[in-house]
Amino acid sequence: MAETNRSPHGSSEHPGLLPEHSLLSLDEYLEMQQAIGNETRFRILNRLVESGDQSATELKEALDIESNTLHYHLDTLVDVGLVANRKRKEPSSDGLYSYYRATSLGEGILEHGVRALMREEWEILDAYSGE
Repeated sequence: MAETNRSPHGSSEHPGLLPEHSLLSLDEYLEMQQAIGNETRFRILNRLVESGDQSATELKEALDIESNTLHYHLDTLVDVGLVANRKRKEPSSDGLYSYYRATSLGEGILEHGVRALMREEWEILDAYSGE
């Protein structure tokens, strides 16, 4: 994750928001939320959660995103810890193979954040359309 001047995890700056020995700082949680708030990054993370590990080429083709734009957003997702970039040890005919995968934090923020809100909207619409 990006290095910044952050207060210690679980600090008394925001009592009650985080456990005393939180793994992440409030700033780190907010950076994740900000990252997923971008449509392109949301689409990338959603694709990785739905389809599993993907190379940059596979993501580019599936999401119809320019390569430089894709790499900018992938770097952001990696920096905040929502996506991991892995490299296979054995080279293929195309050279070393790099792929991206959603981290457990990435899956969690998607499932319990944005997707939860979307499901709630569907449930509300279904409840009121049945009248």
